[in-house]
Amino acid sequence: MRLHALLEVLPFYKVQGEGNPAISNIANHHKKVRNGDLFICIKGLEVDSHSLAHVAEKNGAAAILAEREVDVDIPVIIVPDTKKAMAVLSDHFYEQPSHRLLLVGVTGTNGKTTTTNLIDQIFTGNGMKTGLIGTMHIKAGDELEVSHNTTPDSLTLQQTFHRFCKKGVKSAIMEVSSHALDQGRVHGCDYDIAVFTNLSQDHLDYHRSMDEYRNAKGLLFSQLGNTYYKKTPKYAIINKDDHAAEYFIRSTAAHVFTYGLSAEADFCARDLQLKPSESSFTLVSPFGEKDIVLPLAGKFNVYNALAAIAAASAAGISVEQSVRLLENAQGVRGRFESISEGQPFSVIIDYAHTPDGLKNVLETIQSIAAGEIIVVVGCGGDRDKIKRPIMAEIACEYGDFAVFTSDNPRTENPIDILKDMEAGAVGKEYKLITDRKNAIKEAILQAKEGDVVLIAGKGHETYQIIGNDVYDFDDREVARQIIREL
Repeated sequence: MRLHALLEVLPFYKVQGEGNPAISNIANHHKKVRNGDLFICIKGLEVDSHSLAHVAEKNGAAAILAEREVDVDIPVIIVPDTKKAMAVLSDHFYEQPSHRLLLVGVTGTNGKTTTTNLIDQIFTGNGMKTGLIGTMHIKAGDELEVSHNTTPDSLTLQQTFHRFCKKGVKSAIMEVSSHALDQGRVHGCDYDIAVFTNLSQDHLDYHRSMDEYRNAKGLLFSQLGNTYYKKTPKYAIINKDDHAAEYFIRSTAAHVFTYGLSAEADFCARDLQLKPSESSFTLVSPFGEKDIVLPLAGKFNVYNALAAIAAASAAGISVEQSVRLLENAQGVRGRFESISEGQPFSVIIDYAHTPDGLKNVLETIQSIAAGEIIVVVGCGGDRDKIKRPIMAEIACEYGDFAVFTSDNPRTENPIDILKDMEAGAVGKEYKLITDRKNAIKEAILQAKEGDVVLIAGKGHETYQIIGNDVYDFDDREVARQIIREL
């Protein structure tokens, strides 16, 4: 595509230099630039890549998109906002790939990963080739690749959707973070189904208030579409039991399916029974009733399953088919994952890193624990400090003993993080152990027959960030090693 043809989708811009080169690809990192690429300068939090335009030119860039003049000898297109222009241009350059996919976006504080995976299992089991974008990885059919963000930037998304289409993918299911919505990373994505899981405290270091956090989540629903097409209807899937439900319902012009444990929800669970390794209930929906035995523990997974069934119904998959497939559902790595090495007590790894997430997991453990509950938990550095004492309070309230330790301390002193946590645990039973491996070891050594050890916060992650360095660390493997050495 020639530069001038690419720029036809922008309403106005200024040009520095002359020429109409052929554009072979788009890049927003100078090291990824190849011959013929359009290089997009981005003002990031740490680096302003306008200063690297000359490096992009040296690497073969045919043109530059920028917010100001830069010192290069190739055409420079100057726009007010390169991030927004990047979304428009990448959508055009890759031929609007999200329009050719059944695109499902899932947002919420907790449950995004499990819900997207359950939807993916239903779609795949129904014969649909799917793509999955989220915290753990990017999947195209059976192929996996590393995911660097819960939700990538707009260029990476359009490139990923384009690759999905070339591989024959028919539906893409993705986690949509509040940061991505606020920063416009999903601009240009033509969502067909948007799912809201829940809203509780998280990311207040970024959003500053719960209202701002809620408003960011609401963008997914307000951007879902404002027109009605019989062939391509839009659906919003909303957790009716959440306090923010009505806000999101009012935010969208799309058809709304609600779900929850409340009888007022379109998709609700009746006669719920929770067991240590499964959950059973009667699904009541506009499309009939169906008994289901879900091989996943916890009320939170019942909500995730209801959201998946409602989303699948919006995609035209029968309730009977969804229930059949969910009765054989696979759990997600690092989400209420049991570690078994023959020990007489239970060890559970979970990604719970928010107050509500930790509370949900511990409530589930309370229903299955024969003995005491020992909790290993930390809070990330350079992140929401407000939740630290709340996390500690929940760990002590729902557990019998807590070990506070490092999560990803980043550039903060781990001791300072633990002191913030201590404020929520006054008069409670706990220990402070900054080294995460030693903290896990202490918890496991304390466990007796029938006890449950919860190692919370990192789940599937296989690293720990200390300072500016990333170290190999996997809670699951560390726990297994310690148990084997008992």
